[in-house]
Amino acid sequence: MSRNTITWFEIPARDIDRAARFYETLLGTRLRRDTINGTSLAVFAYEEGGVSGCLQAGPGVPAPGSATVVYLDATPSLDQALLRAAEAGGRVLQPRTALPPGMGFFAHVEDLEGNRVGLHAMA
Repeated sequence: MSRNTITWFEIPARDIDRAARFYETLLGTRLRRDTINGTSLAVFAYEEGGVSGCLQAGPGVPAPGSATVVYLDATPSLDQALLRAAEAGGRVLQPRTALPPGMGFFAHVEDLEGNRVGLHAMA
């Protein structure tokens, strides 16, 4: 039986609307808004059974920049995602970097909430 090691992630956000706009622009997709137990979420798209996560605002949210780095899929183009990050007001912290052969490329950006987020793509 195969399993995903990661099943869910949460990225802290002081301003959930601003954070959602940033990631929608960065990834060229829409995030689904929801509220659970008074906590506002913006959920990343996923296929049934796949891994996903959300932006999370509200009581008990950890301080931006203090969380583990998560990597988001920047397919089809890491370079285009990095351009969109800058256009959305983010900062490139680690430029496009090659991984070992067959593993693709990664980069890090800082979102508008101060979080370091990894991006990965094969091209």
